[in-house]
Amino acid sequence: MIKNIVFDFGGVIVDWNPEYLFKDVFSDRSELDHFLENICTPDWNEKQDAGRSLTEAIRTLQERHPKYRDEIRLYYDEWTTMLGGPIEQNVALLKPLKMNYRIFGLTNWSAETFPIACDLYPFFGEFEGIVVSGKERLAKPDERIYLLLLERYGLSAADCLFIDDNARNIRAAKALGFHTLHLGSDGNLEEELIQRGIRVQGV
Repeated sequence: MIKNIVFDFGGVIVDWNPEYLFKDVFSDRSELDHFLENICTPDWNEKQDAGRSLTEAIRTLQERHPKYRDEIRLYYDEWTTMLGGPIEQNVALLKPLKMNYRIFGLTNWSAETFPIACDLYPFFGEFEGIVVSGKERLAKPDERIYLLLLERYGLSAADCLFIDDNARNIRAAKALGFHTLHLGSDGNLEEELIQRGIRVQGV
């Protein structure tokens, strides 16, 4: 029986996209695509999510791509511009869910930028506990971060529903015995929860 709901954050309850910043930096769409696909790449960003400092990340990339030195620095100097805000329809489910379940967060997020998001969005206070990859120097889909969540909060995977927008993270959770919900970009979280027998309207 599901007793705990475990949320990923980016793409589930927070809208985040580097294009929100760089669409106003690059006037040429092809250069924007080149920059995000070949310079400030998802793989590069994931290293910060796994614990690398922002200072080191910027310095090493600037050395590799001096042409884009200023744009690379903007990635974290103007990081909040990448936040599109709460995904309101999903955030609205947190309080009702708390009436019947314990709720937790398991997020791949830099230890340096996550506190900024917490200051911006009070709803992070709804979670009983949050495991942040950058703090732990472990990132999904490494099974150790899932096991750390379970151990820290005394949970059983069989009692947890894990929600994420990334299929590889879902596969890792499922392999450890979690119930899972892969939320696509056009998915309706409330409907998906109801289909799984989760009570989303309080008691």
